[in-house]
Amino acid sequence: MDPKLTEEQAVALVRELNNIVQNDRYPLSPRIVTLKEILGLLRPEPERAAAAAPTDLCASDQGQMAPTPRLDA
Repeated sequence: MDPKLTEEQAVALVRELNNIVQNDRYPLSPRIVTLKEILGLLRPEPERAAAAAPTDLCASDQGQMAPTPRLDA
């Protein structure tokens, strides 16, 4: 099912779903999880740019520890 909503209808629907999701006491309930999925369809997250994950980082920038030099000589 792919409802055709006007911009005004979509804004009202997103606002109401947002209020329901934000004010529910059980945020992990199946009902709220489903509503969050619907919100994601109506208001998709912005695409992450390829520049957000550069490949030329040093080991410490990638969350890895650089090897420490040994001092036993």
